[in-house]
Amino acid sequence: MKTIEYFYACHSVYAYFGAWRLAEIADEHGAQIIHRPFDFDPVMAAAGGAPFNARPKPHMDYFFGRELMRWAEFRNLPWIMRRPTHHDNPLALGNGAIIAAQEMGWDVHALSRALLQAHWRDDADPADSSTVARIAEGLGMEAETLVAEAMSDATQEQHAANTKEAIARHVIGSPTYFVEGDMFYGQDRLEMVARALVRPFARFRDHKA
Repeated sequence: MKTIEYFYACHSVYAYFGAWRLAEIADEHGAQIIHRPFDFDPVMAAAGGAPFNARPKPHMDYFFGRELMRWAEFRNLPWIMRRPTHHDNPLALGNGAIIAAQEMGWDVHALSRALLQAHWRDDADPADSSTVARIAEGLGMEAETLVAEAMSDATQEQHAANTKEAIARHVIGSPTYFVEGDMFYGQDRLEMVARALVRPFARFRDHKA
């Protein structure tokens, strides 16, 4: 079975917009999605990316005024049409919940999508344990266990390892997908991910050779 390594953060708007299409692609091609949530700020710093509050106003006006509106319409997904209130809060709990769910064999795909949607549709805080618990309960998961496991030493060590690996593999944003080691940055590359599951791109074949 081919795999899609899915590097992202639980507060990422483009991970949200791409999440359902990613699931469709995996189902269509019989591929396994491996979730690799990472701590966003260290990865962006290593990649040389500017934080949101350092970006120029024209960039921000375009990003929130047109780009996100178009993607929401294109993917037919609701969003709050602004930057979420809690967007700068720590990611350890939300990312940790995804890691823990995957490790325990729970429906990590549903949980991931629910966390992303709650943040961008409902202005929910992925750093708030009661919020994460409520989302988990809505999916029929044992919320207390999930929250505890999310912040356990083992889970947070994996979170740190994902972050370190994202930096080592030159991830430049969220979401980033790897198919057989070939990196695709951004949910607007998902059709290329689908193609790579069938046939690797020529340049990558040449590089491997």
